[in-house]
Amino acid sequence: MYGFTTTLNGLSFDEAIEKTTAALKAEGFGVLSDIDVQRAMKEKLGADRPPYRILGACNPPLAHQALQSEPDIGLLLPCNVIVREEAPGRVVVGFLDPQTMVGLVGKPEVKVVADEAESRLRRACSALGGTSPSRA
Repeated sequence: MYGFTTTLNGLSFDEAIEKTTAALKAEGFGVLSDIDVQRAMKEKLGADRPPYRILGACNPPLAHQALQSEPDIGLLLPCNVIVREEAPGRVVVGFLDPQTMVGLVGKPEVKVVADEAESRLRRACSALGGTSPSRA
């Protein structure tokens, strides 16, 4: 398992993006990158797909602490959050579990940061008010 998800019902895709961004902000995360996968697949491959975005979420104090412990951890940052439309009015929001970093890096100092990041991301996930979070 590498993440956790929740499903939002009764919201448009754009509303889900706004709600997710606000929930992240409430936990101290900003969105550093926003990759529009739907648009990229259309432009590069001519493929149609439902709306799908990857948000690169960053909590600067936690990122700084992680980089102090392991300079190369930037390879695993920022924390990715996906927002994807399963059907009109049904949007899945998924969060990368920061504990994944701990398994790859294996440093106790990174575990402390990952624990805090995970707590914050899980609160953001819960704040979305979707269906019970599940593991991805």
